[in-house]
Amino acid sequence: MTDPANPAGQTEGVRLGVLTPSSNTVLEPITQAMTAGLGTVTSHFSRFRVTRISMEADDLRQFERAPILSAASLLADARVSVISWSGTSGSWLGEAHDVALCEAITAETGIRATTSVLAMNEVLRQTGRRRVALVTPYVASIQEKIVERYASIGVDCSLERHLEDAGNFSFANWGEDTIAAMIRDVARERPDAIMVMCTNFRGAPLVESLERETGIPIYDSISVVVWKALRLAGVPPGGVTGWGSLFRDLPEAEPTS
Repeated sequence: MTDPANPAGQTEGVRLGVLTPSSNTVLEPITQAMTAGLGTVTSHFSRFRVTRISMEADDLRQFERAPILSAASLLADARVSVISWSGTSGSWLGEAHDVALCEAITAETGIRATTSVLAMNEVLRQTGRRRVALVTPYVASIQEKIVERYASIGVDCSLERHLEDAGNFSFANWGEDTIAAMIRDVARERPDAIMVMCTNFRGAPLVESLERETGIPIYDSISVVVWKALRLAGVPPGGVTGWGSLFRDLPEAEPTS
């Protein structure tokens, strides 16, 4: 009998489960485009309500565990190989928050889990990046908390640009020209890497060309969670092409058991 929590060997292919903020319109098409060349890999999405990003109490409550676990349990019905929270709340709530969330998802569903922030932090650790420019659409209070959280794990994100947008739906309306200008702006200071933190922001399609232009690695929050999900599912991420150096530099899959 096939293990429903680990169906990577099934003939119909590998299914990636992705948790999505309800007002996000960017991460689904980008995730599907990123994995389109991988043949039997498909992505499946489940939403929970997220409509605004700030440090206000009501907005922080959007990331309480119960609705996230409910959405994850629906993905489990599709017998996905891994469940990813393609969201960046852990960047201001803290890495420990996302670790506990993934443990709860796995306890609830029997399926391994990851998040954009845990994947981002793993990339930074593996590549040794310590001075990392931060680009987001967020308001200052969120941006300041992200900088503080990264300082606590030894990463300096004090070089930053943000758009003072409380979104979340509106993040998708910022054009690629605006995002590219932000990236070019921080690139002038020659950080070790540039981190685009928001999964409803159109940074990922810019990474390949802007890395060539600037000579600086750029890690996007949609890209890193796809990278990690593929590794957990036993699929080498090096098969993803045209989406930046991440997939070339750290191309191997992880053991699936």
